Amino acid sequence: MIAVPVSLTFAWWGTAWLRGRAAADDVLDALAEHGVRHVFAAPGEDPATAAEVLGGLRRAGARELGAAFPAPGDPVGLGGPRDLNAAAIDAGEAVLAPAAGVGWVPAAVGAAVEWEQHPASRRPLPDVGAADRALRAALLDAADRLARLDVARWNPDMADDLLDLTAVPRLDAPDGVPARCVQLAARGLRMLRVVELGTGDDGAAVTLGETVARRAVLDDLARAARHALTAAASPEAWPPD
Repeated sequence: MIAVPVSLTFAWWGTAWLRGRAAADDVLDALAEHGVRHVFAAPGEDPATAAEVLGGLRRAGARELGAAFPAPGDPVGLGGPRDLNAAAIDAGEAVLAPAAGVGWVPAAVGAAVEWEQHPASRRPLPDVGAADRALRAALLDAADRLARLDVARWNPDMADDLLDLTAVPRLDAPDGVPARCVQLAARGLRMLRVVELGTGDDGAAVTLGETVARRAVLDDLARAARHALTAAASPEAWPPD
């Protein structure tokens, strides 16, 4: 099973609602897969529900929500300000509505998800086609480098996942998300799962150099996967219908 980030769910289904391609109940049902309650609030302000947030975005003229999946040293999909970037990098994800000047960073709290609100600026985004090509190239490069490091010996599960190029998970997406972006998100999530398997322990690494080499391969693959996922989750970057 591939875990779908809550920010991807909110970006896709929230955009579908804002563009009139999904019902409000569809958005709430999709979010409920991640937590029984979703609370949105800026520091020091009263909390709001997802329905109230979406209604406010529509009144503000927003037509889309995008997501970002940054990491330390790689703030992909973020345009600031600093507080938003720091919180998003710490969480590894965020949802943004730059046209409305706002963004949210999620945190699981028990059975609920709390979304901390921040001002958000317009952001640079990876191109969908370029991100797709980069992920494919990173996958081939990682498979070659890890084969030379004998990945099958130290982590057979990871080797199986990495080399099975047909095992792309199926993602549920609302009407309006381009099929290319659904497939790109699925590949990105699968590669992040491969990275997770590979970084769980040092396996059969016997030297510091071998461990460092493996981590470098996985870091490159994770970067390409996060850029792909960010592009796939950002309607501003989608190709025309």
